[in-house]
Amino acid sequence: MIPTFRILVGGLAAVCLCASAAGEATPLTPEEIAGAERTDGLSIPMPGEFLSSLNKVGKIDWSKLARLAISTNYTSRPQNALNLGGLIADGYVAIEAEDAPQIKNIGKDILVIAKTLGVSKDVLERGGSIINFADQKQWDQLKEELEATQNEVKAGMAESKDGDLITLVTVGGWLRSTEVMSGYVAKNYSEAGAKLLRQPGIVAFLNKRLEKLSDKTKEDPSVTAVRGKMGELEKFIAFPLDKPPTADDLKQLSGLVAGIVKEITKKQTK
Repeated sequence: MIPTFRILVGGLAAVCLCASAAGEATPLTPEEIAGAERTDGLSIPMPGEFLSSLNKVGKIDWSKLARLAISTNYTSRPQNALNLGGLIADGYVAIEAEDAPQIKNIGKDILVIAKTLGVSKDVLERGGSIINFADQKQWDQLKEELEATQNEVKAGMAESKDGDLITLVTVGGWLRSTEVMSGYVAKNYSEAGAKLLRQPGIVAFLNKRLEKLSDKTKEDPSVTAVRGKMGELEKFIAFPLDKPPTADDLKQLSGLVAGIVKEITKKQTK
């Protein structure tokens, strides 16, 4: 089973790179990190930990798991939150690929979206140290800094009482991570790889969080698209320990979650 960590939702925020953020940020203390972790109530794998578990099945060419840049010009706050979560996962794919330029490109996109969600201040304060770690190819330190940053931004969202956004960033990151994982395993099937996708408690928890969103947030087309498919997605994720999904199951799962992510990134029409 994948090791579990607290939901880390603001994350990869400090990857957002711009010239004005070139100063070096001070890492969070253990006390600050612990305080941020207490803002949610369930341990789940964060995108980086979930994705890195794929390395257990063999040597992965992570550069082939990246996707083309998505739009950053969304007018809907819920859709922005979902895509911020997806970009968080994309950033971890870039870290696994040790692709510093790609991390910076993703970071710039995150900054654009973060500004619409009111977390750009947190992003900018930590941007300098991320730049340094990426340029110096200090991947372990980069991951640690991203983890600390995720907690910091999540705490900022909690202080602003943006509970819906916290949920949607988390869901967006989990969906994109699952798309990457299921897509790879579907093309390179093994029972060991298939078992990595078993997360019955997590998907059930996320579904409950989605049901608790405000009525206004639920009415957003991107949120409606996600909620309409999560029950079906849960059927593929909640398989018995002794019965991993088949190659055909994984192909269906991969197609399903890819479709959900596509809906999230689609520009809404009025």
